[in-house]
Amino acid sequence: MPVTTVGIDADDTLWHNETLFRLTHKRFVELLAPYGDEAQIDARLAETEKRNLRLYGYGAKGFTLSMIETAMDLTDSQVSIGVIRQILAAGREMLTEPVEPLPGVEKALAQLSQRYRLVLITKGDLLHQEQKLAGSGLGDLFAAVEIVSEKDADTYRRVFARHGSGPQQAVMAGNSVKSDIIPALDAGAWAALIPYPLVWAHEAAAAPKDHARYAELGSISELPAWVDGLA
Repeated sequence: MPVTTVGIDADDTLWHNETLFRLTHKRFVELLAPYGDEAQIDARLAETEKRNLRLYGYGAKGFTLSMIETAMDLTDSQVSIGVIRQILAAGREMLTEPVEPLPGVEKALAQLSQRYRLVLITKGDLLHQEQKLAGSGLGDLFAAVEIVSEKDADTYRRVFARHGSGPQQAVMAGNSVKSDIIPALDAGAWAALIPYPLVWAHEAAAAPKDHARYAELGSISELPAWVDGLA
C-alpha cells in the first residue's frame, strides 16, 4: 500500500533540545557542587525526573521542578533562595531559547509536504511546544499537529487514523528509538530513525535493526527519497 501520511518528531529531529537540557544540567551540577559530587547529583536528579514524569510530563517546566526538588533533597531543604532563583532562571532560559531548524529540515519538510500529509507528533508541554513550532517557522508545512502526553502504539494508531489512512500507510520519523520507532512499528507503521548526537537516558533503547519496516537514515535530508521508495 502507498504511504499517505508522514509523522515527524520535533525535539532533536527538527531543532536542538537535548543539547540545551545538557547545558542546564551542567549548570545545575555546578550550583549543587558544595552538597555532593557530580555522580551523586546526576543520580538523584535522574531518579527524581523518572518519578515525576507521570506527574509533570515531559519538557523544561517539569525538568525545572525536578531540579528544585533535587536541590531540596540533597541539602535537607537548606538550599539557599539564591540557588533556587538561579535554577528558576535556568529553566526560564530554556523556555525562551530561540528555535532554529537543524540543517536540511526545512527543505526535507517542504518536499514531503508536497506529496504526503505531514503531521507533527511530539510530546511535552503544550504551550512550549506550540511556541517552539511557531518560532521555527515550520508550522505552515504541517497539515496537522499532535502534542501528546506519551508516544505509544495506541497513540500512533489514533493519530494516523485521524490524519491519514491508518498506520499501515504511514511513516514515523524521529531521533528516539523508544518513542518514535518501536511504538510506531508496533502500531503497524513504517519508522525511520534520524539520529541525534545526544540521547536522553530515559529515551535510550536498542534499535530494531532486523524489522522489515525500519530504517536508520544519515540525516533528515534522506527522508523524502526513502519515503518515496516505499511506494
